[in-house]
Parts: sequence; structure tokens; C-alpha cells
Amino acid sequence: MPPSLTSDQRKLLLRWRLILGPHAEQASSWLRLGAEPLELGEEAKKWLRSFTLRDLDEALTFVYAPEERGAGLGEAMPYIPQWLEAIRNMFSQDIVVMLQKDAIERKGLIDLLLEPETLPRLERNVELVVTLLALKDRIPEQVKETARQIVRDIAGQLRSRLENEVRQTILGALRRNRHAPLRVYRNIDWKRTIRRSLKNYDPERRVVIPERFYFWASERRFYGWQIVLVVDQSGSMATSVVYSSIMASIFASLHVLQTRLILFSTEVVDLTPHLQGDPVDLLFGAQLGGGTDIAKAVAYAAAQIQNPEKTLFILISDLYEGGDETLLLQQLQHLIESQVRVLCLLALQDRGWPAYNQDLARRVAALGIPAFAATPRKLLETIERILGE
Repeated sequence: MPPSLTSDQRKLLLRWRLILGPHAEQASSWLRLGAEPLELGEEAKKWLRSFTLRDLDEALTFVYAPEERGAGLGEAMPYIPQWLEAIRNMFSQDIVVMLQKDAIERKGLIDLLLEPETLPRLERNVELVVTLLALKDRIPEQVKETARQIVRDIAGQLRSRLENEVRQTILGALRRNRHAPLRVYRNIDWKRTIRRSLKNYDPERRVVIPERFYFWASERRFYGWQIVLVVDQSGSMATSVVYSSIMASIFASLHVLQTRLILFSTEVVDLTPHLQGDPVDLLFGAQLGGGTDIAKAVAYAAAQIQNPEKTLFILISDLYEGGDETLLLQQLQHLIESQVRVLCLLALQDRGWPAYNQDLARRVAALGIPAFAATPRKLLETIERILGE
């Protein structure tokens, strides 16, 4: 048996034991930490709760144990709902999400995740929406409505988190350039002029005497903006598809914007008619995966532009073009020359750094088109600057 260990030594030993797994105990008594509850320091308690080493082994071995070839007497696959409950009790939310994702990818648990008793227990996040959208054609009838309700709930949570910020950003940016120096009668903002002048009310003459008149910009200038989102729906862009769809539906709810949402692989799907409807129908309209023809999608979207000078064209793609790169660059150059404001988002997501075609991204940037990955908030900051000019 190992000699008495200090707290720091015990924590270091625990880390090695977790890395090497339960079979390592057979090779060295130094790694036999026992089945008693683990006493962890405050730092470790930030990511682990109190449990036994055996509990931890059972939870992690299921996901990370190497596959054994041939017949054997290894431990059976755990009951999935119990396993999900166990890891929630042991780990913080971020680690639960990672374990769940790894279990799906490493153990091929897709079919199990669609069982009626399992699906409602999964961590509800964007990654789960992506999984369900990818599996939508395989979802059994008995859990199809459950799957749709889960997608609806998560989409609703995302929209609630983003909606106020989108509204404040877009409306604030437009209002800042709303009052024009063109001082003509038809452009007087009577409501604001009267409100600011009430302190100058003359009771004898029963009139308000304005200190100054406030003027609106022309209706065309205020209401003429169009946002066109062109979104790559290849498998690597799945999270961006979810965020883009949610943000497009919020944009579409603002009367000051005309919004188009166009998804593409080798084919182009215009989901604009669904922006005002059920978010589940909008998301399930995506066809994740397949090839990529960016040039074809840009050509279709460009034909939908009504007023180039008041159009913000947002291409969301990792730029792995399966079509004609030269044609794509020519089309983007034409948009710039027609005074369309063009952005290229390499990803729209809250976490992680995307993989993308760096060479094509540099060539796009050389046209004067910003090409960058963005969170929803970063995108809003960029849109605010453009609309507020």
C-alpha cells in the first residue's frame, strides 16, 4: 500500500488515475485510491461533486474505454437514462454537455438517444438541436412530437436571450440617422416637436411655442433596409444554421427591415416565407449536410436584392467551395460595386474556433469584404455600425 499522501499529492494521483482508468490499479498499488468518498480541494470541487471513485469509473468508462475486439465478458452498456442522471449529479453543466456529445460520437448512441425515455432527459442546448435536425428523417413516430417540442423549447430560449438585444441594436442604429437635415414640412416629427415644447405652452393664446422643429428622414430611408442571410448548411455549419435561423426570424419581426433567409448546399432553399411561422418548421426546413455550391447561392440571393445601397448581404460559410471559386469572387465583387454592404461570417456560434478555407477567406477579404467568425453579439455590433452610418 502507498504511504500516507498529502492533499496535493492525492489530487495529483487522482488526476493520473482518471487518465489511466481502472485497469491501471492492477499494475500499481499506488493508484488504488479505494472506494471511499473522495475528498477534493476547493478547486477540484468546481468541476466535480462528492462521489466515489467507482461511480466515476462507471460513468467515464462507458464513454472513453477502448473498444475490445472479439467476444468477451466486459461490462454491459449502462441504462442510458440512469447514466445521464448520474453524470448530472457528478459534473458541472459544461462537462455534462461534453460527455453527452462524446457518447454520441464515440459510442454511436444516436438510436438510443431517440428512445422515448431518453430524449426528454438530454441536456437542452444548441448541440441537441443540431443532432435532432440531422436525425429528423430517422426520428421514430412515437418520439417525433417530443423532438419537435424540445427543438421549440430550445429555439424559444435562444430567441428570448437574443430578441431584446437585437431590437435595441437595430432600432437604435436606425433612429440615430433618422432625423435628417432636410427641413421640409412633410418631414416634421410633430410628436417629438410638441413633446419637447410643452414647457413653452402659452395658456392665454392656448398654443405651444416650439423652440425648434424636429424632422424625420424620408420614409424610404428609414424603412428601406434589407438584410439577406445566405447560410451554408453543410454539416460543419450546423450550429451556424440554428443561430442564423433564430436571428433571421427576429429580424423579420421588425417592421423596419426586410429580411430574407436562404440556405444552400448544392441546392438553394429560400426559407423567407417561413420566417413569421413556427420556428420548428423553419429549423426543420434545413437539410444539413451534402455538398457546397456557394457561387450558385450567391447568384440566387443577389437576384433578390431590391435596393443595393440599402442592402446588407451576409454570407455565412466556411468557404469550402465545391463550385467555381473564381465565379464566386466575381459575384461578390459585383455586389461590392453595386454598393451592397457585404459580410462573410466563417461561423456564427457562441463557442469554439471554426475550421475554414483560409486561402479563399484571404481572397474574399482582399475584395474589401470583412471575413471573420462571430458570436451573435459580435454580429449585432457589426450590423449596428453599418445601419447607423
